[in-house]
Amino acid sequence: MGTDVLTKQNGKFNVSDELRGMLALREDGELFIARAYLFNAHVRGFQARLTQQGFNFRIVETDLNVVQQMYRTVFTSDEAAHTDMQKASIELFSRAVKRRASDIHIRVSKRQNTRIYFRVHNDLEFIEEHSYDYGNKLCSTIYQAMADVSDATFEENARQDARISEREKIPEELDGIRIATTPQVDGFLFVLRLLYNDSAEDLDLRKLGFSNAHIDAIEYMKRRPTGVIIIAGPTGSGKSTTLQRVLGSIISETKGKKHIITVEDPPEYPIPGAVQTPVTNAETEEERSKEYQKAIKAAMRLDPDIIMLSEVRDLPTSKLTIQAAMTGHQVWTTVHSNTGLGTFDRFRDLGVELDLMTDPTVVAGVICQRLVKTLCPHCKKKLIDQKDRYEKKHLERLMEVKLSLENVYVQGDGCDKCANTGVQGRTVVAETIVTDNTLMKHIRNTDRMGAINYVYKDNGNKTMLQHAIEKIDAGLVDPFLAEDVVGPLNAGNIESDHRITSQELAAA
Repeated sequence: MGTDVLTKQNGKFNVSDELRGMLALREDGELFIARAYLFNAHVRGFQARLTQQGFNFRIVETDLNVVQQMYRTVFTSDEAAHTDMQKASIELFSRAVKRRASDIHIRVSKRQNTRIYFRVHNDLEFIEEHSYDYGNKLCSTIYQAMADVSDATFEENARQDARISEREKIPEELDGIRIATTPQVDGFLFVLRLLYNDSAEDLDLRKLGFSNAHIDAIEYMKRRPTGVIIIAGPTGSGKSTTLQRVLGSIISETKGKKHIITVEDPPEYPIPGAVQTPVTNAETEEERSKEYQKAIKAAMRLDPDIIMLSEVRDLPTSKLTIQAAMTGHQVWTTVHSNTGLGTFDRFRDLGVELDLMTDPTVVAGVICQRLVKTLCPHCKKKLIDQKDRYEKKHLERLMEVKLSLENVYVQGDGCDKCANTGVQGRTVVAETIVTDNTLMKHIRNTDRMGAINYVYKDNGNKTMLQHAIEKIDAGLVDPFLAEDVVGPLNAGNIESDHRITSQELAAA
């Protein structure tokens, strides 16, 4: 049986230093209690806690110095193990930064051991494999010894969030590391999101891939005094980066005269000049939602000009977001949605009344975006020289959207400039919608086809698909990699009359 002390600091059972001076619980179930404290109320309370949790234990009466020596012994061995694991963690972070990974996935499984992956340009790359015990110790060390915003202990069977931001624990290229965990059938998944600090250096949205038309629309949204501006897209689509740059540009342009308050769960990128408020870590989703709501209400009482909410996630927060806009604030937030117009459907799904969100002074605009891989300029290849690699029907699909094969490039074999991947980073493909009374009338009448025609035909806005096609035609993006993100390139042609026939599917 193991002799690890479960009541040690950051051990399985979180106890006070005072109680630690009275007792020590070992992994084999023996509860050592100093004789002077056998009938102490706190000691009795701890025994009741163990019984309630179904932990079998045996009381061993002992001297106080024996209890103290047990902690000294385990502290020495644990400290050495933690130090080794901290070094391994820092080395892992550095390797991920060199690959410009956005995330580190650590899958700890009793059946499949520990497998570590980096997410690079949105693809998971297998890095290395270790034992189950190694992964358990690595994740426990990262969570308990390196995170500065976390629960007291790492629980394998719980969903937890944390953050590492102390400079000596992370590479200099990072502002912080966000941690999210979840149990799986035979272990747990530990995901670290790497937050790079170069996002605040350049506030130009064109560098992210937005077009001049997008910039014009966003500038107009920024100048609307009230209303919610929503940045939509799936997880990992660059919403937080766009949000950080937009708010940074407002602060720069107004020379700090606008009072900007953020409510973030958790905070990601620093926004110099804004008051960034975190949401207290909570044990359950219900508690987290309540804390998030309390933080939004508090922000509204702090005389803000602009409020930024990291995400609209449920009915209470969506209603508070609308309420903040209706009380005369400009509000920026994000939501998971597939298209710009689909954002209104998302709010309806959350339970927001249609009348509340179909006022252009309440919902002022929508930015919807994805990220597609950009080709390495050093090893990309002209599609016309690689035609033999592709079936005729795929080439015909490109011709259907009026792409000139002379201008189109595809992913090359890789070179030393792109770490032999054939791609160098990612670029935004987006669509922007500035709301007005005509659009809101279509939405209020649930006239979806009318809204689509008004936004994309009457007003000449481009869809994300059309934006991606422009980048393909400019030789920046592989058409087949783009289709993984935005769908078939000829979908716009097929759906131009808002229907898809079996003949069109066959031709596609």
